[in-house]
This record gives sequence, C-alpha cells and structure tokens, in this order.
Amino acid sequence: MHYRLYTPEDFDELYAIEEDCFRSPFRFGRGDMHQLIHRPDAATWIAEEEGQMCGFAIVEWTREPGGVIAYIQTLEVAPEQRGHGVGGELLRLIEGSARAAGAQLIWFHVDAENAGAIRLYEGHGYLFEGREENYYAKGRAALIYGKPLESGTAD
Repeated sequence: MHYRLYTPEDFDELYAIEEDCFRSPFRFGRGDMHQLIHRPDAATWIAEEEGQMCGFAIVEWTREPGGVIAYIQTLEVAPEQRGHGVGGELLRLIEGSARAAGAQLIWFHVDAENAGAIRLYEGHGYLFEGREENYYAKGRAALIYGKPLESGTAD
C-alpha cells in the first residue's frame, strides 16, 4: 500500500469512493467535496495499491481562541480494502498533518450506527465526547469523538 497527498488528478477516483461508501443524502456532493479538499487549512491523504485508489481521508484545522483545533471531515476506505489497516494508516497520516499545523486537539462526528468506524477510532485513542441527535438525518444520530494531539508524538 502506498500513501501520499492528494493531487487534482485524483478527484474523480476519490469521488467514486465517496459514492461507493455513502448513499445519498449521506454523502458529500461533488462541489462540497471539491471545496473541502481545496481549503487552504486542510490536508487530503490518499491510499493506493498498484496505482488504484482504495481510500482517502480529509482533515482541516481552524485557529480558535485556545489554539488550533483539527476536524476529521471524512475517512473512507473502499469496502474490499477494509480490515487491512488502511483506515488506521490514513488516520495516523491526517493526525500528523493536523499536528504539523499546530493542532492540539482533533475531533469528528461518526454515524452512531457505524460500528466499524467507531472501533477504528476507539482503537486509536479517541474518546467518546457526546451525541448529536438527528445530525445526519431525522433519526440518524452522530457520536462525537476527540483526542488530544501532543506535538512530537507518533501514534
């Protein structure tokens, strides 16, 4: 498996994974995804095997009064590649990008019904911080997880 930062030529293949991983109305629209990827305070990491993309992750960060906070916009692995460590490595890479940007905390929302993603995050030290009802749609709650990022540490 090879991991690298996103390039503009990756968009169509990246969005095909988005369409494979999420059904409407739970996926980002093409325009929204394009905006996320091209934000100046964001990083998109790509996982590929033999030249074919099999996953990606997007993290962005903002400066708050207390410091820099990172937010995981999405982490997606093609269904046939799940369970092989791709998600964990993408998570490590986006944490590194957030840390390099000075973030002291990283957090995200995850569908309360997505047991696989929850296991991944909890296995990497993320702690449950709350629940937001109707976040994805009426009756579809999100769980909120977070993790402090210490400078110079590797996960």
